[in-house]
Amino acid sequence: MLAVSLKAEKRFEFTTPAKEAYDLAMSLRFDEARSLLQKIKSSDPDNLIVYHIENYIDFFTVYISENQALFYKLEPNKEFRIEKIREGDPGSPYYLYLQANVRLHWALARLKFEEYFTAFREVNRAFKLLQENSRKFPDFMPNKKDLGILHAMVGTIPDEYKWGVELLSSLNGTIDQGRKEIEEVLEYARRQPFIYENETRVLYAYLLFYLDDAGDAAWEILKNGNHIDPKTNPLACFTLANLAMRSGKNDEAANILSNRPKGAQYFPFPYLDFMLGLAKLRRLDNDAGQYFQLFLKNFNGRHFIKEAYQKLAWLALIQNDSNNFNRYNKLCLQKGNSVVGSDKNAHSEAASGIVPDIILLKARLLFDGGYYQRAYDLLKRKSSANFTSTRHQIEFTYRLGRILHMLHRHNEALRFYQRTIDSGADKPYYFACNAALQAGLLLEDLKRYVGARNYFQQCLKIKPEEHASGLHQQAKAGLERLKGKS
Repeated sequence: MLAVSLKAEKRFEFTTPAKEAYDLAMSLRFDEARSLLQKIKSSDPDNLIVYHIENYIDFFTVYISENQALFYKLEPNKEFRIEKIREGDPGSPYYLYLQANVRLHWALARLKFEEYFTAFREVNRAFKLLQENSRKFPDFMPNKKDLGILHAMVGTIPDEYKWGVELLSSLNGTIDQGRKEIEEVLEYARRQPFIYENETRVLYAYLLFYLDDAGDAAWEILKNGNHIDPKTNPLACFTLANLAMRSGKNDEAANILSNRPKGAQYFPFPYLDFMLGLAKLRRLDNDAGQYFQLFLKNFNGRHFIKEAYQKLAWLALIQNDSNNFNRYNKLCLQKGNSVVGSDKNAHSEAASGIVPDIILLKARLLFDGGYYQRAYDLLKRKSSANFTSTRHQIEFTYRLGRILHMLHRHNEALRFYQRTIDSGADKPYYFACNAALQAGLLLEDLKRYVGARNYFQQCLKIKPEEHASGLHQQAKAGLERLKGKS
C-alpha cells in the first residue's frame, strides 16, 4: 500500500492568534505583535495572513517615525510579502486584496518622502488589483473598504498631483460612490464581526470630515466605535484627538492627549506631544511650550519641525518675550524641511519678518480651538482702521467672518467674507481664498446652492501662495456634492 502525502494548502485566515496579532499591531504594540506572529509561523506555517499583519507594522513604523533610512531598510519587505501572498490560494478573495493592500501602504509611506511618481504607480497597480478582485468577489467587504476611499478621493486630487492620475493611474470614482461603499461595509460590520471595522470607521470619519464637511457626524462615528479606546491605543488617541481639534472640541482633544497610553510596549509617537502643545496653545495655556519642546527633542522625522518652532515663537510673542520670539523664528528658518504646507507657511512667515498682530493671533488660536465667544470678544470693538498693515486689515475681516460664521450670525459672516474677497483676492495671502470656500460651505448648509456653487468657483480662481492646495481640494469636493442641486 502506497502512502499518500497531501501537501497542506496555504491559506489566508484570521485565526484567534492572528486577530490578536492584528489588534496588537493596530495598537502600536509592535514587539508583542512580532513575537506572536513568529509563534503563528511556527504553529500554523500555511497561514499567510501573517505577512499582511507584518506589513501593517512596517507601514506604521515608517509613517510615524518618518525615518528615511528605516524606510529604505524596510521597503524590500514589500516585494517579499507580495511573493509570499502569491503562494496562497488564488481562489481566495484575500489573494488579490492583500497584494493591493500591501501596495497601498507603501504608496502612502512613499508620499512621506516625496516619491510621488512611484507612489502613484503603486496606487495604480493596487487599484487595478482591487477592481479585478471586485469583479471576482463583488460582496467581499475588505475590498469595498479600500476601493471606497480611493473612489472618494480621486475626484478631489489637488491640481499639482493631477499629472500622476492622468499619466500613471486608471483611478476613477466620485465622493458619493466611495461613501456608499464604505457605508455598506459599516452596515455589514453592524450585523457580524468584521476584523477591519475600526479601520473602516476611521476612514469613513475622515471622509465625512474632509470631503463632506460633516465634522460632528465624523466625531460621532469615531466615538461610537466599539474598540476605539484612546486610553489603550495611541492610534485611537491620534485619530480622536485630531478630529476633535478640527471640530472645535479642543478641551476634549487636550484631555484625550493628556491621558494617552505611555510605556515601552508602545512604538514611540512624538507627534502626540506636538498635538497636545497645539491644543494647549489654542486655549492660550502658558505651559504649551514644553510639549513642543518634547516633540522636537524626541522626533527625528521630516515634518512639523518648522511649525513647532513657529508655535513656540507665537507663544513667546503672546507672553511678550521678544528675545525668544526672535530666537524661535531663526530656528524655524534653520531647522526642518519645507515640504508639507504647515512647514512651508511657518518658514515663509519667519522669512518675511512680519510680526503677527497679538490680538489677531490670539483670536486665531482661540477660534481654532473652538472658543468662538472668547475670540469674538477680542475683536468686537475693533475695525480695519485699528490695523496698520494691509495684511492685518484683510486678516481682521477674515477672522471676524470666520468667528461670526461659527456663532451662527450668518448674514454678518457673509458680509465679512465678501469684504475679505474684495480686498484680498489679488493678494498672496490665503484669507480671500478661504473666505470664498467658507462662504460656499455656509450657503451649502443653508441650501442656497447657486450661491454656494459661485463661491466654490471663486475659491478655485483665487491663487494664494499658502494653503492653496487644501482649500482648492475642499472647493472641488463642494462642487462635487452640489452636482444636480439647484
